[in-house]
Amino acid sequence: MKSLNEDIKSGTFKRVYLLYGEEAYLKKQYKNRLTKAMIPDGDTMNYAYYEGKGINPAELIDLAETMPFFAERRLIVVENSNFFKNATPDLADYLKSMPDTACFLFVENEVDKRGKMYKAVKEKGRIVEMGRQDEKTLIYWIAGHVKREGRQIKESTIRYLLSKSGTDMENLEKELEKLFTYTLPEEAFPGGNSADSGEREAEVPKQSREITVEDIDAICTTQISNKIFDMVEAVAAKQQKKALNYYYDLLALKEPPMRILYLLARQFRLLLEVKDLLGRGYDKAQIAKTAKLHPFVAGKYMRQCKTFSKAELRVIMEEAAGMEELVKTGRLNDVMSVEIFIVKFSA
Repeated sequence: MKSLNEDIKSGTFKRVYLLYGEEAYLKKQYKNRLTKAMIPDGDTMNYAYYEGKGINPAELIDLAETMPFFAERRLIVVENSNFFKNATPDLADYLKSMPDTACFLFVENEVDKRGKMYKAVKEKGRIVEMGRQDEKTLIYWIAGHVKREGRQIKESTIRYLLSKSGTDMENLEKELEKLFTYTLPEEAFPGGNSADSGEREAEVPKQSREITVEDIDAICTTQISNKIFDMVEAVAAKQQKKALNYYYDLLALKEPPMRILYLLARQFRLLLEVKDLLGRGYDKAQIAKTAKLHPFVAGKYMRQCKTFSKAELRVIMEEAAGMEELVKTGRLNDVMSVEIFIVKFSA
């Protein structure tokens, strides 16, 4: 990303860019920054946007061959095209000899590094992977946001926010916006009648510029994956009532029982995979990459899997599959099936 920042700062751009990876927030941010740096606001004549798998490569080539309208370049943004997973030889060949008056910006989730498109962009342009950020980077990023808003937050509180709301940067930004509004000082709401003032006093903490754990509990949304994690933790600790309460909370949030069972089974499968990788001597970074987990989440799984043996995890997964079969064949109620599953392994 350093190279992208340098290009934007200097105004010297490559003819083709590829942004790819799992972190949607970063891809969106840099897509917008590059677009703004290359094309003046309101210039719709020299900007084109394509999205989806049905894009015709020949149409893109024709557009790139068209001279820009009273501008230095024409920018063509192509998102989620799947060009970098399927063979697109004509476009790949064109990228190697395209004119200086056109620029392509590709934004993709996954790419095949062995493919012609990837190699063509690597030869003529710039490729940047926007992967999941590690815990340290997320802590710095959140702290920077908080500081710019004139608030304070402890590192331990940031870690609590990550454990509650997850590590997706787009979701975290929304949760931070809620926190900034929630912790506004009273003078931010001038005027209004006494009834309004009373409501605001009840909703907004008094003159507290530090974001606390209590603020996070009051306003932030707990991700379902974290509720599932807590449920498994309760099962491991044989805290049956607690595990069932987590289940009833999810039902109250209108989560379908079979989705909850699926997520529980997925959690136990990941625990088995992490346990196996730990046994092979993998560290947290290697486990995160192999199991496709965020490093922060991988650390949590590494701790949790120690409470189960491999044999226990296999039995639990088999039981989950059996419960699903009973529900699908109409022999067991879906709500009851998950209750029985939780009771059996938390007893």
